[in-house]
Amino acid sequence: MFQYQIIPVTAFQENCSIIWCDKTNEAAFIDPGGEPELLRKAVEKLGVNIKQILLTHGHLDHVGAAVALANHYNVKIIGPSQEDEFLFSGLPQQCMQFGFPYTDSFLPDRWLTEGEQVKVGNITLDVLSCPGHTPGHIVFINAKDKIAFVGDVLFKSSIGRTDFPRGNHADLISSITNKLFPLGDDFIFVSGHGPMSSFGNERMTNPFLV
Repeated sequence: MFQYQIIPVTAFQENCSIIWCDKTNEAAFIDPGGEPELLRKAVEKLGVNIKQILLTHGHLDHVGAAVALANHYNVKIIGPSQEDEFLFSGLPQQCMQFGFPYTDSFLPDRWLTEGEQVKVGNITLDVLSCPGHTPGHIVFINAKDKIAFVGDVLFKSSIGRTDFPRGNHADLISSITNKLFPLGDDFIFVSGHGPMSSFGNERMTNPFLV
């Protein structure tokens, strides 16, 4: 069975998710934005085995702890799409711009494209390309349990910013309405920041979409 725990990290209160399969005990981080020691302690308390690190996009508050955790657990960093490569190369500049602890530039071990799947134990995550907030933003979908990890595409009562380099508002709205909402109103989602919601709730009430 699919399990998850959400841990907000850093002053940006970015939601890092630890997901795991309770049959195999295999686990993954999604968007570890910082505070690697806090995240390691959470893993130790859960007693799960981290096998990979998954990233939805290349903004520093979603990738800041990725390398430290990858080195600690000797695992690969996977995702997002290669369209976000410029963000990974520019991580030191992002840190200076936002007053974030220094993070060296790095590249994921593997880029992802729409239609690919990622396995975490017996759990299958489908990859959707959802550009707009960043050009290479992806979303991880667990169709069996009807839950999505949407990064900064969609929030409860809000949507992702598009005023960052290579952001595109039209693309963002298209990603939400043409990729996410068709999955079904009963899908719940974990955003990059803030509380969870459902696609149905946002379709009907989100002031940026109705």
